[in-house]
Amino acid sequence: MMALAAGAALAAALVAAPAQAGEVASLPECSAPDARLDTSRIVSIGGTVTEILHDLGADDSIVAVDTTSLYPPEMLRERPNVGYMRALSAEGVLSMSPSLLLVTEGAGPPNVIDVLKRASVPYVTISDEATPEAVADRILRIGQVVCAEAAAAELAETVTARFAALETAVAAVDEPKRVLFVMSVQNGRPMVGGTDTAADAIIRLAGAENAAASLEGYKPMSDEAVLEAAPDALLMMESGAHRSGDVLAEPAFRLTPAAETGTLVTMDGLLLLGFGPRTPMAAARLAETLYPGLDTGEAGVQP
Repeated sequence: MMALAAGAALAAALVAAPAQAGEVASLPECSAPDARLDTSRIVSIGGTVTEILHDLGADDSIVAVDTTSLYPPEMLRERPNVGYMRALSAEGVLSMSPSLLLVTEGAGPPNVIDVLKRASVPYVTISDEATPEAVADRILRIGQVVCAEAAAAELAETVTARFAALETAVAAVDEPKRVLFVMSVQNGRPMVGGTDTAADAIIRLAGAENAAASLEGYKPMSDEAVLEAAPDALLMMESGAHRSGDVLAEPAFRLTPAAETGTLVTMDGLLLLGFGPRTPMAAARLAETLYPGLDTGEAGVQP
């Protein structure tokens, strides 16, 4: 019966659509009430999207989230979830009877996203670019979607100021540490974060160098390459981290400077890689761990 209901929801969503249905290329002005998007039933896909909606006071409009919507914890705990953002089901999403789909750019799979963009529900894409400027732009865009523009402008200004404070603080670092982000270790071989990744961006924001800068994207790294990269510290998400001693004792790492000093930094995955309002705090925590005594000031404060 549930499958039949989901199929019916999909069929209904693909029939003749209202004017604002499908992918929204240009957001309507909040000053024109009749043109506003209907935000009464938002399906939020992407942990950072959900976090920003929460920060803008739009919690009551969220009817469902994806499994990456881990902050604040009650978002996923108290709402239906439509699955992992990269493995969505069109039927599952549309069965929530949404008035609006607010979806991070990296969601998938592509065929499902194509279906959702053709459905009779407005679909708004939110960039997942990992830069300080993109964080502010995301906040402002979501603020425009839910007509919380004043709150969004204030939050974006605060976050931008904290990025600036962080940049000033890490400018005092004379000898940048080499940090290796380890996504996972399978059969003794690490999957690491190279350039053009959120991991690379957070490492650089913390005033450090990416030890996997010879790679692009998230790629496996051989023991020889790890040894040559000579990381001073390993960085991992808490959810994917083994016990510190276990990781540093892996053959790939045990001869590195990181293993010699026992330096493994773990952090909540959404906080570390989400590039949302808390990113200055995440980068500040990393910087202060890598450089004891470094004062990141307001950058390390919860927004």
